[in-house]
Formats: sequence, structure tokens, C-alpha cells
Amino acid sequence: MKAEASVDGSMGSPDMHKVILVNGPDLHPDAVQMIASRGYEVVYTPAYADSDILNAALRETGAAGMVSRLGRISAEALRDAPALRVISKHGAGVDNIDVAGASALDIAVLAASGANAVSVAEHAIALLLATVKRIVPLDAGLRAGRWEKPGFLGRELAGSTIAFIGMGAIAQATARMASGFGLKAVGYDPFASDVDFEALGVTRVASVEGALSGADIVSLHCPLTPETNCLLNAERIALMRPGSYVVNTARGGLIDEEALVAAIRSGHLAGAGLDTFAVEPPAVDHPFWAEPNIVVSPHIGGVTREAGARVGTEAVRGIFQILDGEPIEARRVVNRSALKTPPHMLETKENRS
Repeated sequence: MKAEASVDGSMGSPDMHKVILVNGPDLHPDAVQMIASRGYEVVYTPAYADSDILNAALRETGAAGMVSRLGRISAEALRDAPALRVISKHGAGVDNIDVAGASALDIAVLAASGANAVSVAEHAIALLLATVKRIVPLDAGLRAGRWEKPGFLGRELAGSTIAFIGMGAIAQATARMASGFGLKAVGYDPFASDVDFEALGVTRVASVEGALSGADIVSLHCPLTPETNCLLNAERIALMRPGSYVVNTARGGLIDEEALVAAIRSGHLAGAGLDTFAVEPPAVDHPFWAEPNIVVSPHIGGVTREAGARVGTEAVRGIFQILDGEPIEARRVVNRSALKTPPHMLETKENRS
């Protein structure tokens, strides 16, 4: 059974407190079945629903858990949700969730870290190849009747250096794939262990600046936080090698978009492959659209059938671990202060072995 919120926030009539709310129009069938097997009903809202609609949905259904899919979850949206105990992100990045607001209400926030890593890594490699090999402008030129082989000079990837900013699950999966193209890899992540670097043959560098200055390609894989907002700004872009590239499958806010466009127009950067934007969806007159050396996609790196099943079931599994008081992996809990789980119930690598 599927209940859906209308645009005005009015709901069907599911049982109070036996509801999992999804802020988006769908969820993988495996995840839906997992919810049904626990005796709960799924209620959906429109994609990118505003705070008033989310608040009405939470209030009228008495949802105990929420899957965060499409759109922002603000503190205002949570203001009348006394039954809500947990928000589980359908993915890894939680910058669309007001974590502080949720914590103040003792609502746990979870992330399905790593479940979509392979799909996003494949997309990062696709953007890299499309950008460096100039697939999009060459395709457009041929369709427009131009045969641009005379005078064309491409670029070989083998032997180039790719720098990973962030070395989590997605970066690690991307590094494995990049090695198959003969790319040398360096990486910066102050929170990752040396083992993460050594296992993949990635050379660890001590700073963002050190990673940027030695790279032909920079691939962003870090969360968006106040510290990483506009991490790639004009000053840092200037440190990059002339003719280098940027790939971003993480969060658009990591890049100063005006600085990126300026660097591409000046020729300092050769191009960029972007799956994310500072504001989503971006404006119809966004300056990226006028730049053929920027390849774009609508934040769909992790939107595959396979990743959808893994991420959806992982997100739902986390909700019921919280609701049922079961042990949960510590790495998945974003705001442990809001969790009533005793420390020994937070699973780590050590206490699972």
C-alpha cells in the first residue's frame, strides 16, 4: 500500500506511528518490502517538498522514521513531529538535513555511507573520461556538420596524476578504477587511516594545497561542512597545474562556481565534470551552460538500480535498528549525542571482530 502527500501536505489515513515517511516520490521495492515486513506503511512526499509540506506530513502521519531523499529537511520542518525518532539519509551526505535542529529534538540522523560507492565512482570516471577526451563538444560538432579531426590533439590519461580530496568509500572505489587507466594517485584526508591509502597505492599528502599543486585531475569526495564550503576557491584553483581538470561527484558547495568558470574561460583549467551544484536544481541561466568544456549531469551518480537497492535497504535497516533498540554501526550515526543507545550498542570494527 502506498500513501502519498499531496502538494498541500494533506495525507491519506495511515496508522499513527506505524509510518516511515520518504521525502521523495519513490523508494526501492526491496526497501519498501522491508518496511512492510515490520508492519509499517510508507508515505511519500513530492520531490523537494518545502518545510510546510514536510511538517504537515510528519504531523498528520505521526511518522516514527524518515528516509531523506530529495530536498532539504530544516528544523522548521521538524517543529511538530513528536513521534519522529530517526532520519536516515538515502546516501552519505547529510548537508541537506539540519543536524543541529534534529539533535535538539533528540532525533537521530543516520547516513548510508558507502552503499552507493561503486555507482558514484563509475560516474566520476565517466565524467573524467568525457571531460578529458572532450566527448560532449566533439559529439555536438559532428552533429552540427563539422569534421574536427584536422587540427585536433587529444590527451592521454596514462601517467597523469589524480588527486583525491577525501578518501572515503567513494574515493577508494574511484581510486581502484583509476589505477586501471594507469593514473598515479595522491590523496588528502585528515580523518582517514594510513591503511586506506596504502591498500590502494595512493600517496598521502599533508594538505589540500599539496594535493592540488601536484595534480592533473582533482576529484572531490568530501562532505560539505562549514570548513569545506568553497574549498576549491580562486586561490586554490590558481595552485592547480595549467590545463588540469576538476571532477565533482560530492557536493556542489565545495566549489566556488564563479571562480571555476573564470579559470576555465581563462584557460587555466582545461575542463570540469560536475554531477553536483551549489543550488539544486541550478538556474536555467547558470553560467556553466555556456561552457562546452564543462560536462554536467543532474546529481545522479548514485542513482542506479543496484545502488538504489543497497542504499534504500541500508537506510531503512538503520531506521529499525534505532526504533527497535538494536546495535548500529557507529560510522553511520551522524549525531551520537541525540542517540539514547548505550556506547556498547554502537558497533565498531573492533567490537564486531
